Amino acid sequence: MATTTTARMGALGRAELTLLVRNRYALFTALLMPVLMVGVLRSSLDRVDLDRAGMSAVEAALSGGVVMMLILVVYLNLVSAYVARREELVLKRLRTGEASDREILLGTALPAMVLAVAQSALIVVAGVALLGVGAPQRPELLVGGVLLGIVMLIALAGATAAVTRTVESAQITTMPLFLVSAMGSGLFVPLEVLPDTVASVCELLPLSGVMTLVRAGWLGGGGGAGELAGAALTALAWTVISVFAVQRWFRWEPRR
Repeated sequence: MATTTTARMGALGRAELTLLVRNRYALFTALLMPVLMVGVLRSSLDRVDLDRAGMSAVEAALSGGVVMMLILVVYLNLVSAYVARREELVLKRLRTGEASDREILLGTALPAMVLAVAQSALIVVAGVALLGVGAPQRPELLVGGVLLGIVMLIALAGATAAVTRTVESAQITTMPLFLVSAMGSGLFVPLEVLPDTVASVCELLPLSGVMTLVRAGWLGGGGGAGELAGAALTALAWTVISVFAVQRWFRWEPRR
Protein backbone atom coordinates (compact mmCIF):
# COMPACT_ATOMS: atom_id res chain seq x y z
CA MET A 1 0.00 0.00 0.00
CA ALA A 2 1.33 3.44 -0.89
CA THR A 3 2.33 5.71 1.97
CA THR A 4 2.19 9.48 2.28
CA THR A 5 5.18 11.80 2.30
CA THR A 6 4.55 12.61 5.98
CA ALA A 7 4.45 8.94 6.93
CA ARG A 8 7.64 8.14 5.03
CA MET A 9 9.55 11.06 6.49
CA GLY A 10 8.21 10.28 9.96
CA ALA A 11 9.45 6.71 9.71
CA LEU A 12 12.88 7.89 8.56
CA GLY A 13 12.98 10.45 11.35
CA ARG A 14 12.13 7.87 14.03
CA ALA A 15 14.80 5.51 12.73
CA GLU A 16 17.39 8.30 12.71
CA LEU A 17 16.40 9.34 16.24
CA THR A 18 16.97 5.78 17.44
CA LEU A 19 20.44 5.77 15.90
CA LEU A 20 21.21 9.19 17.41
CA VAL A 21 20.27 8.01 20.91
CA ARG A 22 22.52 4.95 20.53
CA ASN A 23 25.49 7.05 19.35
CA ARG A 24 26.97 8.52 22.53
CA TYR A 25 29.36 10.86 20.71
CA ALA A 26 26.61 12.28 18.51
CA LEU A 27 24.30 12.61 21.51
CA PHE A 28 26.99 14.44 23.48
CA THR A 29 27.60 16.79 20.56
CA ALA A 30 23.91 17.50 20.20
CA LEU A 31 22.96 17.93 23.87
CA LEU A 32 25.96 18.97 25.94
CA MET A 33 28.45 20.53 23.53
CA PRO A 34 26.25 23.62 22.91
CA VAL A 35 26.22 24.33 26.67
CA LEU A 36 30.01 24.08 26.82
CA MET A 37 30.40 26.30 23.78
CA VAL A 38 28.20 29.02 25.31
CA GLY A 39 30.60 28.97 28.27
CA VAL A 40 33.56 29.31 25.92
CA LEU A 41 31.87 32.19 24.11
CA ARG A 42 31.18 33.93 27.41
CA SER A 43 34.83 33.63 28.48
CA SER A 44 36.16 34.90 25.15
CA LEU A 45 33.82 37.91 25.13
CA ASP A 46 35.04 39.07 28.54
CA ARG A 47 38.17 40.30 26.73
CA VAL A 48 36.28 42.12 23.96
CA ASP A 49 35.11 45.73 24.13
CA LEU A 50 31.40 45.41 23.36
CA ASP A 51 30.46 49.06 23.78
CA ARG A 52 30.31 49.57 20.00
CA ALA A 53 28.11 46.50 19.63
CA GLY A 54 25.58 47.79 22.18
CA MET A 55 25.29 44.49 24.05
CA SER A 56 26.63 42.85 27.17
CA ALA A 57 28.93 39.84 27.18
CA VAL A 58 26.07 37.61 28.36
CA GLU A 59 23.78 38.84 25.57
CA ALA A 60 26.48 38.36 22.95
CA ALA A 61 27.35 34.89 24.26
CA LEU A 62 23.77 33.64 24.37
CA SER A 63 22.78 34.99 20.96
CA GLY A 64 26.01 33.64 19.47
CA GLY A 65 25.35 30.40 21.32
CA VAL A 66 22.09 29.93 19.43
CA VAL A 67 23.91 29.88 16.08
CA MET A 68 26.80 27.83 17.47
CA MET A 69 24.24 25.30 18.67
CA LEU A 70 22.77 25.11 15.15
CA ILE A 71 26.22 24.33 13.76
CA LEU A 72 26.83 21.58 16.31
CA VAL A 73 23.37 20.00 16.34
CA VAL A 74 22.47 20.29 12.66
CA TYR A 75 25.62 20.61 10.58
CA LEU A 76 28.18 18.46 12.39
CA ASN A 77 25.75 15.68 13.26
CA LEU A 78 24.14 15.55 9.83
CA VAL A 79 27.40 15.36 7.88
CA SER A 80 28.37 12.31 9.93
CA ALA A 81 24.87 10.83 9.58
CA TYR A 82 24.70 11.26 5.81
CA VAL A 83 28.18 9.78 5.33
CA ALA A 84 27.51 6.87 7.67
CA ARG A 85 24.20 5.98 6.01
CA ARG A 86 25.81 6.23 2.57
CA GLU A 87 28.77 4.03 3.44
CA GLU A 88 26.46 1.46 5.07
CA LEU A 89 24.37 1.35 1.85
CA VAL A 90 21.30 2.61 3.73
CA LEU A 91 20.76 5.53 1.35
CA LYS A 92 21.08 3.26 -1.68
CA ARG A 93 18.46 0.87 -0.31
CA LEU A 94 16.09 3.70 0.61
CA ARG A 95 16.19 4.98 -2.97
CA THR A 96 14.70 1.70 -4.18
CA GLY A 97 11.52 2.37 -2.18
CA GLU A 98 8.79 4.99 -2.43
CA ALA A 99 10.70 7.81 -0.76
CA SER A 100 12.10 10.52 -3.01
CA ASP A 101 15.65 11.82 -2.66
CA ARG A 102 14.38 14.95 -0.89
CA GLU A 103 12.31 12.88 1.55
CA ILE A 104 15.31 10.70 2.38
CA LEU A 105 17.56 13.65 3.13
CA LEU A 106 14.95 15.61 5.08
CA GLY A 107 13.72 12.54 6.95
CA THR A 108 17.27 11.84 8.08
CA ALA A 109 17.52 15.46 9.23
CA LEU A 110 14.22 15.51 11.18
CA PRO A 111 15.65 14.67 14.65
CA ALA A 112 18.34 17.33 14.27
CA MET A 113 15.74 19.88 13.17
CA VAL A 114 13.46 19.20 16.15
CA LEU A 115 16.38 19.16 18.58
CA ALA A 116 17.73 22.45 17.20
CA VAL A 117 14.38 24.19 17.61
CA ALA A 118 14.03 22.85 21.17
CA GLN A 119 17.59 23.86 22.10
CA SER A 120 17.07 27.35 20.66
CA ALA A 121 13.95 27.81 22.76
CA LEU A 122 15.79 26.50 25.84
CA ILE A 123 18.66 28.97 25.38
CA VAL A 124 16.26 31.89 25.03
CA VAL A 125 14.16 30.84 28.04
CA ALA A 126 17.27 30.26 30.18
CA GLY A 127 18.71 33.63 29.15
CA VAL A 128 15.52 35.50 30.03
CA ALA A 129 14.61 33.59 33.20
CA LEU A 130 18.02 32.92 34.75
CA LEU A 131 20.57 35.34 33.29
CA GLY A 132 18.66 38.60 33.12
CA VAL A 133 18.64 38.96 29.33
CA GLY A 134 15.62 40.79 27.97
CA ALA A 135 12.82 38.99 26.15
CA PRO A 136 13.13 38.84 22.35
CA GLN A 137 12.50 42.28 20.85
CA ARG A 138 11.34 40.95 17.48
CA PRO A 139 10.39 37.27 17.84
CA GLU A 140 9.59 36.92 14.13
CA LEU A 141 13.19 37.76 13.21
CA LEU A 142 14.55 35.38 15.83
CA VAL A 143 12.35 32.50 14.69
CA GLY A 144 13.00 33.27 11.03
CA GLY A 145 16.76 33.39 11.59
CA VAL A 146 16.76 30.05 13.42
CA LEU A 147 14.62 28.32 10.79
CA LEU A 148 16.65 29.77 7.93
CA GLY A 149 19.83 28.65 9.65
CA ILE A 150 18.49 25.12 10.05
CA VAL A 151 17.52 24.86 6.37
CA MET A 152 20.86 26.25 5.24
CA LEU A 153 22.87 23.94 7.47
CA ILE A 154 20.95 20.88 6.28
CA ALA A 155 21.86 21.80 2.71
CA LEU A 156 25.47 22.57 3.70
CA ALA A 157 25.67 19.22 5.49
CA GLY A 158 24.58 17.44 2.32
CA ALA A 159 27.13 19.37 0.26
CA THR A 160 29.90 18.61 2.74
CA ALA A 161 28.93 14.94 2.88
CA ALA A 162 29.43 14.80 -0.89
CA VAL A 163 33.18 15.40 -0.43
CA THR A 164 33.57 13.38 2.77
CA ARG A 165 34.84 9.85 2.32
CA THR A 166 34.40 8.41 5.82
CA VAL A 167 32.72 9.26 9.10
CA GLU A 168 36.15 9.82 10.63
CA SER A 169 37.15 12.31 7.94
CA ALA A 170 33.96 14.31 8.62
CA GLN A 171 35.80 15.84 11.57
CA ILE A 172 38.19 17.38 9.02
CA THR A 173 35.76 18.36 6.26
CA THR A 174 33.41 20.12 8.68
CA MET A 175 36.20 22.11 10.33
CA PRO A 176 36.47 24.93 7.72
CA LEU A 177 32.84 26.03 8.04
CA PHE A 178 32.97 25.65 11.81
CA LEU A 179 36.08 27.81 12.19
CA VAL A 180 35.08 30.40 9.59
CA SER A 181 31.65 30.79 11.15
CA ALA A 182 32.96 30.90 14.72
CA MET A 183 35.58 33.54 13.99
CA GLY A 184 34.08 35.50 11.09
CA SER A 185 30.29 35.39 11.43
CA GLY A 186 30.11 37.22 14.75
CA LEU A 187 29.68 34.28 17.12
CA PHE A 188 32.84 34.86 19.16
CA VAL A 189 33.33 38.53 18.28
CA PRO A 190 30.34 40.61 17.08
CA LEU A 191 30.94 42.13 13.65
CA GLU A 192 30.19 45.59 15.06
CA VAL A 193 33.53 45.66 16.90
CA LEU A 194 35.58 44.68 13.84
CA PRO A 195 37.10 47.22 11.40
CA ASP A 196 34.55 48.25 8.78
CA THR A 197 36.42 46.65 5.87
CA VAL A 198 36.80 43.33 7.68
CA ALA A 199 33.19 43.40 8.84
CA SER A 200 31.97 44.04 5.27
CA VAL A 201 33.78 40.91 4.05
CA CYS A 202 32.60 38.83 7.00
CA GLU A 203 28.99 39.80 6.33
CA LEU A 204 29.15 37.65 3.18
CA LEU A 205 29.99 34.43 5.06
CA PRO A 206 27.30 31.72 5.16
CA LEU A 207 26.11 32.17 8.74
CA SER A 208 26.65 35.91 9.11
CA GLY A 209 23.15 36.69 7.86
CA VAL A 210 21.62 34.16 10.24
CA MET A 211 23.62 35.64 13.13
CA THR A 212 22.42 39.14 12.25
CA LEU A 213 18.77 38.04 12.20
CA VAL A 214 19.06 36.11 15.47
CA ARG A 215 20.71 39.00 17.31
CA ALA A 216 18.31 41.58 15.87
CA GLY A 217 15.36 39.40 16.80
CA TRP A 218 16.49 38.80 20.37
CA LEU A 219 18.37 41.96 21.33
CA GLY A 220 16.94 44.51 18.91
CA GLY A 221 18.97 46.81 16.71
CA GLY A 222 20.68 45.12 13.78
CA GLY A 223 20.41 48.17 11.53
CA GLY A 224 17.49 49.21 9.40
CA ALA A 225 15.17 47.20 7.19
CA GLY A 226 17.68 47.31 4.32
CA GLU A 227 20.46 45.78 6.40
CA LEU A 228 18.19 43.04 7.73
CA ALA A 229 16.92 42.31 4.22
CA GLY A 230 20.52 42.07 3.05
CA ALA A 231 21.30 39.60 5.84
CA ALA A 232 18.31 37.47 4.88
CA LEU A 233 19.25 37.55 1.19
CA THR A 234 22.83 36.50 1.99
CA ALA A 235 21.55 33.53 3.96
CA LEU A 236 19.08 32.62 1.20
CA ALA A 237 21.79 32.86 -1.44
CA TRP A 238 24.03 30.42 0.46
CA THR A 239 21.04 28.10 0.93
CA VAL A 240 20.31 28.09 -2.81
CA ILE A 241 23.98 27.47 -3.63
CA SER A 242 24.11 24.60 -1.14
CA VAL A 243 20.91 23.01 -2.47
CA PHE A 244 22.33 23.18 -6.00
CA ALA A 245 25.56 21.54 -4.79
CA VAL A 246 23.58 18.72 -3.18
CA GLN A 247 21.52 18.15 -6.33
CA ARG A 248 24.64 18.18 -8.48
CA TRP A 249 27.23 16.30 -6.42
CA PHE A 250 25.63 14.38 -3.55
CA ARG A 251 26.63 10.71 -3.71
CA TRP A 252 24.22 7.92 -2.81
CA GLU A 253 26.70 5.06 -2.99
CA PRO A 254 29.88 4.43 -0.98
CA ARG A 255 33.01 6.32 -2.04
CA ARG A 256 35.48 3.51 -2.70
